[in-house]
Amino acid sequence: MTLRIERSVRQGFTVFTLSGRMRAEQVAKLKELFDTDYRSIILDLQEVRLADRDAVKFLRGCEADGMKLENCPAYVREWMDREKD
Repeated sequence: MTLRIERSVRQGFTVFTLSGRMRAEQVAKLKELFDTDYRSIILDLQEVRLADRDAVKFLRGCEADGMKLENCPAYVREWMDREKD
């Protein structure tokens, strides 16, 4: 299984719905899709089943830059919180 990315627009925000496995290889592809203003992007992570360390670091950085993460799986959120320490 790989990462599937669906792009849509909701109330002026660009929403990227991700599903599958999120690994380091997909991080570069995601960055290419993003506009420069992270505050106008929402990542919906409800269907993300697995994430590696590079993906978690990337998500943490996106959130720190103002991107909104929706439906973040609990294990990903906990991992992101631990990486802050």
